[in-house]
Amino acid sequence: MENWQAILSIFTFVTVIFLIMTEWIHLTIAALLGALLLVFTNVMTLQEAIGYIGRSHSTIGLFFGVMVLVRAFEPTKIFEYLATQIVLLAKGEGKRLLLGIVAITTPICAVLPNATTVMLLAPLIPPMAEEVGVNFVPLLILMVFIANSAGLLTIVGDPATFIVGDAINLSFINYLERLSLGGAIAVVTVIATLPFLFRKIWHTKLENLEQLPHPQINHPRSLFLGALIVAFVLLFFVIGDSLPVPISPAAVALLGAALAMLLSHHGKIDSVNNILRDVDWSTLIFFMSIFVLIGGLEKTGVINNLSGILGIVLGKNIFLGSLVLLFLIGLLSSVVPNIPLVVAMVPLLKQYVVNVGLAPPEILASNFQGQFPPEVLPLFYAMMFGATLGGNGTLVGASSNIVAAGISEQHGRRISFKTFLHYGIPIMLLQLFTASVYVLVRFLL
Repeated sequence: MENWQAILSIFTFVTVIFLIMTEWIHLTIAALLGALLLVFTNVMTLQEAIGYIGRSHSTIGLFFGVMVLVRAFEPTKIFEYLATQIVLLAKGEGKRLLLGIVAITTPICAVLPNATTVMLLAPLIPPMAEEVGVNFVPLLILMVFIANSAGLLTIVGDPATFIVGDAINLSFINYLERLSLGGAIAVVTVIATLPFLFRKIWHTKLENLEQLPHPQINHPRSLFLGALIVAFVLLFFVIGDSLPVPISPAAVALLGAALAMLLSHHGKIDSVNNILRDVDWSTLIFFMSIFVLIGGLEKTGVINNLSGILGIVLGKNIFLGSLVLLFLIGLLSSVVPNIPLVVAMVPLLKQYVVNVGLAPPEILASNFQGQFPPEVLPLFYAMMFGATLGGNGTLVGASSNIVAAGISEQHGRRISFKTFLHYGIPIMLLQLFTASVYVLVRFLL
């Protein structure tokens, strides 16, 4: 491949990441313009670009399905109701309010993408916090930490986790057996810091609880049927891969979305047009554009060359490689959004294990459905933990961080980069350390 094409691919990718970090241009616009630049300069054809998007169809399908599923039941006010109950259960104590946010965010983020959960729950925090007389910014930041950490509890809880898991053909059940405990440790790490990082709220006594809003659940009968649909989706997330005819999480999510729209339309909860209009198309287009940018790096040989450097530095040392990857990816994902970082690192890591002879070349095929050699899996597990937990480091580290910042600004308070850093750096470093201990003990010792 011509050198100028490789240089252009690198320049385009780095420029897009820089624009995303500085927020000079909206991240979706930056990524889409970057992808189109590669097409218009003939680094790749439009057909090839669409092909790279198609190779990541499971990620796109899962996100779209979950977005529609959640949006279809938003008019029932179930999330507002649950959030209010958590505040009431706090019984006037700040520490109970903090633990309540942990309690409501953790289980939802285990089964829904964390950015989606933050979109649903974060708007409820500012008015409730103001009612009880506390600053809502730390509460929003706490919600983000828990959302990102709880995303490690299941393979579908975080976009970065799903992308890596899908790349190595890791099933929902296998993830639960091998990695969910690491996610639980990440959540517990945040809880352990609450009396110190959030000490002002921790020691606050809340007042005027009776003045809190008390939302009523709408369409209770339809909501019951909706709960059955959600239960169906969660069940097939767990057993889908082990059926005689395997069903992927993405297919399950899409079927759940279709059933939710059917129920919403015929139950007169909302119209199909309104549901689809409110889908986060910006995020979906961003993902597709990033896949094209990574495709440009792959086609021009950049990823292959970088994997060669990785092979020279690490050799066949899985122990050293896992630790280096966990901390390197963790630190990088604190300043580079973790989704494009993971999308770039997956093919690089695959090429590396092939180059050093730890895996057969067949794993590089886009349609490879077999099992990866067990000895190389800790490298990919380390990348999962690093990418997800590193996102807690800075304001631009994860999409859920950006969502929370936007909601905070809508309510009159800006989450500055420095404010987030004050909470994020200690949490990130602690979590990367505990995750490294987990990976070492569970998979390498």
